[in-house]
Amino acid sequence: MDLTAWQRICNRVLGRVVKKRARGDKELAENLVKGSIKMMPEVYLATAIMTTMAITLICWGFVSLFFIPDIGIIAYWESIQDPATLDYCFEWEYWNQDLVDPTQPGNGCDEFAYQVFPAALKGIIVALGGVIIPFGAYKYNKGGAKREADRRGAMIEKYLPYAASYTAAMSAANATPSKIFRSLAMNKDIYGDVADDAAMVYRDVTLLGYDLITAMKMSVDRAASVWLTEFFQGMVGTLTAGGQLKLFFLNRAEHYMRENRTRLQMFLESIALLAESYIVVAVAMPLFLIVMLVIMFWVSGSGAQMSEGMLYGIVLGFIPMIHISYAILVWTSSKEQDM
Repeated sequence: MDLTAWQRICNRVLGRVVKKRARGDKELAENLVKGSIKMMPEVYLATAIMTTMAITLICWGFVSLFFIPDIGIIAYWESIQDPATLDYCFEWEYWNQDLVDPTQPGNGCDEFAYQVFPAALKGIIVALGGVIIPFGAYKYNKGGAKREADRRGAMIEKYLPYAASYTAAMSAANATPSKIFRSLAMNKDIYGDVADDAAMVYRDVTLLGYDLITAMKMSVDRAASVWLTEFFQGMVGTLTAGGQLKLFFLNRAEHYMRENRTRLQMFLESIALLAESYIVVAVAMPLFLIVMLVIMFWVSGSGAQMSEGMLYGIVLGFIPMIHISYAILVWTSSKEQDM
C-alpha cells in the first residue's frame, strides 16, 4: 500500500519516536491486520498523532479568536453598550444636555454599562476547543483501525453463507482447496471481504510457499469475524484429522445459511415493527393532532392559547419531520442488508 504524502510526512516526523510504543500495542497491530490496513503500526500511530496535533492547532486558533485582547470576539462583544441601558442613557442625554461629556463612556451617563460575555460560555469555549475536541479527534483517529476491523467483520458475516455454499459446490466438483481459494479470490464483486481473506490464503500457499494448513492457521489470526475464524479452524481440524472437506463445507454452508435466515428474519421483524409504529405515529396521530389544533385555534381562550404561526409550524414542520425520520430509519436499516 502506497502511503499518502501526509502519511509520509507524519512517519518522517514521529515514526521513529513512536515506533517502540506502536509495535508494543498488540491491540492496534491486531486491528490493523483484521482491518486489512496495509500499514505499519508506527506509521498509523504517527499519522493519528500528527492529525490530532493539526486539529488541536486549528481548535486553539479558533479559541484564540475569542480571547485576543482588544481585537478578539469577546473584546468586541464587551465593547458594545448593554442594550438594557440604551433607553435610559438616551433619555438622560436628552434631559441633561449640560452634563454630556463625549470623552466619557456613554457620554457620561451614570448608568452606562458594557455588555458582559458570560463566564460559563468562556469556560465552554475553552473546554471544547482546548480539550474535548482534540481528545475526541485523537480517539477517533486512533480508533479508525478498530472501526475498519468491525466493518470487515460485519461484511464477512454477511457474505460468508454464500461463500460457504460456493466452496461446497466447488468441493463437490473435486476442486482442490487451493483452487477453491483462488476462485473465491477472483470473485470479490460477489463475495466481498471474504474474497480478500481467500486471496491471502492463496498468496501464502502459492507465492510464499507455506503449506495449506499453516496458511489457514495464519488466516485464523487475521480473520476479522468469529464466523471466518471458526471456518478456517474447522478446515484445519478436518485436514489434520484426515476428514472429508466436502462434508465439512456442506455442513458449514447449511449452518451459515441457517444463521443468515435468522438474521434476515430479525431484520424483517424490525421493519415490521417500524411499519406498525409508522401507522400510529406518522398517520393516525397527525390526523388527531391536526383536528385538535384547529379546534384549539378556533376556541382558544385563557386556558389554551394557540397562535397561527405555531399551527403552521406544527403542520408544515413537525409532521413532515416524522415522515423524514422514518424514511431515514428504514433506509439505514435496509442499507445494512445491501450485498
